[in-house]
Amino acid sequence: MQNKKTLVVIGGGAAGFFCAINAAIANPSLHIILLEKTSKLLGKVKVSGGGRCNVTHACFSISDLIKKYPRGAAFLKKAFHLFNTTDTINWFSERGISLHTEADGRMFPTTNSSQTIIDCLLNQASQLNIEIMMHAHAEAISHVTPYNFQIALNNQRTVAANYLCVACGGFPKSSQFDWLTAMGHRISDPVPSLFTFNIPNNNITSLMGVSVPVVSIKISGTKIQQEGPLLITHWGLSGPAILKTSAWGALVLAEMNYHFSVVVNWLPSYNENTLRDKMQFLRFDIATQKMVNRNPFGLPARLWEYLLQTSEIKEEIRWADLPAKEQNKLIKLLCAHTFDVKGKTTFKEEFVTAGGIVLSEIEPLTMQSKIVPGLYFAGEILDVDGVTGGFNFQNAWTTGWIAASSIAKDASLHQ
Repeated sequence: MQNKKTLVVIGGGAAGFFCAINAAIANPSLHIILLEKTSKLLGKVKVSGGGRCNVTHACFSISDLIKKYPRGAAFLKKAFHLFNTTDTINWFSERGISLHTEADGRMFPTTNSSQTIIDCLLNQASQLNIEIMMHAHAEAISHVTPYNFQIALNNQRTVAANYLCVACGGFPKSSQFDWLTAMGHRISDPVPSLFTFNIPNNNITSLMGVSVPVVSIKISGTKIQQEGPLLITHWGLSGPAILKTSAWGALVLAEMNYHFSVVVNWLPSYNENTLRDKMQFLRFDIATQKMVNRNPFGLPARLWEYLLQTSEIKEEIRWADLPAKEQNKLIKLLCAHTFDVKGKTTFKEEFVTAGGIVLSEIEPLTMQSKIVPGLYFAGEILDVDGVTGGFNFQNAWTTGWIAASSIAKDASLHQ
């Protein structure tokens, strides 16, 4: 038993648990310690998807899957060949947990409760005798000799490891990576990725709660453009279209200090020219009907009324009597409604960062550091982030599983 190898996993989230569990399965002789700095395990799993846990996304083509990652796509392309969406579904299925797919592709446990996923991971860890240390904050790492780490914890504690997997999630500040850069790794500076747009003092916020199934979003002065559902909130704009835009624009919008203009096309199947032609047809086709009562575009009634009022179209105006000036205003609002964004709001509790450990310093088929032998990374600590919809969890499962497999195999070779 003296030759028993020790793996220490830093981080009690999805990636950390998946690494610890799968390493124990692949190599039962490993002694595994999981460190969690807080009093809660699997915190993001708990709150994800409104407490239902958006485990993954029903995207089974690797070439399509990597398009959902603004950063890290090339790195994950190799990794997904080892463990991808299908493997995630099968892994949980083998443990009695089935997932169902919603219309937008998001996948949840059939119980619609994140506790199902939490219980599964905790039970696995317990059965596999994984040692879990709570309130254990890693403050520094000493790499004494190859495969010999000393992790300094708070309260003057230390733990020793032959293998170390860092899966502690992302950090909002560059200085919080110092204990890792001290080992020779570089980081891409972190910026928020998933956030909603604040548009203070704009009366569209009076429509809070109104959602539109499909809109087109463009950031003025950039090439950033996305489509999807939009939700109007009491502080501005949210919903999948906005969150996707925030992810793809994370670095650019940070440089703008979150002060920019966003252009919304409420009718993405039209541009201003084709909509003008449509308007001419409507003036004849539904000529006698009042515009306020007849919304031919399927927009929510409150939004349609708001757009008419903003275009200064009176309630009694019929389609046939729509003046040219007001028609032009309405066309402009429908196809290019511009809002001045001043600030952001983190999307619920699902904080995701762009930035992290530079990927060129990590081997994507093992998740091992190219700089420090025996050091591995998994999850959001990497410079990888996905759009909303289960893609960040898929990154956690994939990188956690690969790190576990590589560590288990290496430990077997060195016993």
